[in-house]
Amino acid sequence: MGMDLFFQLLINGIIVGTLYGVVAMCFVLIYKSTQVVNFAQGEFLLIGAWICWYILVQFQIPFVFGFLITLVFMAGLGIFIQMVVLRPMIGEPIISVIMVTIGLSIFMRALVNWLFGQNAVGFPEVFSTSSINIGGLYVQPAYLMSFVISIVIMAGFFYFFKYSRYGLAMRATAFNQQVAQSLGISVKQVFAMAWAISAMVSALAGVVVGMVNGVSSALSFIGIKVFPAVILGGLDSIIGAVVGGLIVGVLENMAEYVDGQFLYWGNMLTIAPFWVLIIILVIKPYGLFGTKDIERV
Repeated sequence: MGMDLFFQLLINGIIVGTLYGVVAMCFVLIYKSTQVVNFAQGEFLLIGAWICWYILVQFQIPFVFGFLITLVFMAGLGIFIQMVVLRPMIGEPIISVIMVTIGLSIFMRALVNWLFGQNAVGFPEVFSTSSINIGGLYVQPAYLMSFVISIVIMAGFFYFFKYSRYGLAMRATAFNQQVAQSLGISVKQVFAMAWAISAMVSALAGVVVGMVNGVSSALSFIGIKVFPAVILGGLDSIIGAVVGGLIVGVLENMAEYVDGQFLYWGNMLTIAPFWVLIIILVIKPYGLFGTKDIERV
């Protein structure tokens, strides 16, 4: 039974880790484009899950259409927040912008709690079966769906930054905003695009977790849980975000296995990623793939 549980948690860790990697890429996307760490990322998950739940329950439409409407709504929300809240902060000290994102996260969470309440609600049934047997291991369909979509999104991010016109513009803006403007790139459009993509992808993660665990304000905590993965991989590395997400996802589940089989502490699942965060900041502050800044004094 112990080894069966071990492999079950390992597979779950890999699947959840890909989801963490996708959310971590959203952190990196905004940071690379705007040099801002968005501490409201978890609230994007929360809002996306609640909006999708509301559309499915209120209008009784198929999940696919409700999901697509949610993504469009979240893209608009991301652009709106960037234009109204973040754009006036261009040129201000970084700490001021970070405090704005923290205040934004508190405001959005309070607004969602006021609109939808704080009690967890179950997501409408999307799949006809509760779990799928793969080689003797049972995996929930929502996680399988998220795994496939996460791989597609990762491939899409790679193509986007490597070959697309807007991806190259985003990379140029991240390298030097003034040089990008001199080349005819609209920095404002790049910023808006980064926030729109980040909001959409985060909503996807929120919907998946909501289908498995229900929709509640606890979803916003995932943004904080993913932050160690971002630091582990490197705050400005897309590849690092993916690797960091996989490591944290597997580490969480392995910590749960060790705790349940040997330690019996009861909270290893929650604290393990943050121990990794502390260790990485002490040993390798720029992460596994992050760019080390060298300042001349």
